[in-house]
Amino acid sequence: MPVPVFLHGRTVRLEPLGEHHIEGLAAAAAEDRSSYAFTPVPHGPEATARYVAEALAARAAGRALPFATVRIADGLVMGSTRFCELDYWQGPVQWPPAPRGPLGDPLTAIPDAVEIGGTWLSAHAQGTGVNTETKLLMLRHAFETWGVRRVSLRADSRNARSRAAIERLGAVLEGVHRAHTRGLDGMVRGTAFYSILDEEWPGVRAGLEHRVEHRTGAGHRHTPQLARPLVSA
Repeated sequence: MPVPVFLHGRTVRLEPLGEHHIEGLAAAAAEDRSSYAFTPVPHGPEATARYVAEALAARAAGRALPFATVRIADGLVMGSTRFCELDYWQGPVQWPPAPRGPLGDPLTAIPDAVEIGGTWLSAHAQGTGVNTETKLLMLRHAFETWGVRRVSLRADSRNARSRAAIERLGAVLEGVHRAHTRGLDGMVRGTAFYSILDEEWPGVRAGLEHRVEHRTGAGHRHTPQLARPLVSA
């Protein structure tokens, strides 16, 4: 699977998720939980420790690449996100198609398609542009470092807030799988599936960069981190 990386932005840094993030994640999730009705977010230190342990197990198994979302200005942990559903298309054609692991050395493998998911932010970070910059960093890494052909995103079909955020990224709605699975509330839910293709990325990137530049340039001129370039390392 791809090795863990740090993704550095202007105001946001994505760090490989680790046990040292547990306290910060627990505090971020405890601020105001009213927006988490459709999103699995840990509640309390013990649940957060389990959340991190499960994420690290998924990383060790090659199923996910989880991050902590951190504010550069002061190191505050604001939430989490991850790459998941890593799919590899090398080798003989497989039918019926199904996700499979990489050929060769898994430590140097890069996926051909990936999903961004498991995203949540503290209440105070929502609506501040953190999600936009986070997605820009992840999409740039996926398309420009890995060279993926496709990035997918999904949301509970009832979650109007998350769906609007995904659509603002420039992702295309592929459709809604009706009665797809159970939601966090136990009700049978539909799932809205979105995607961005490699040929669509230049236009999506331009839109996201404009939004990030506008917010950090016009709205936060006092912040010393504005001069930092958007890079991954």
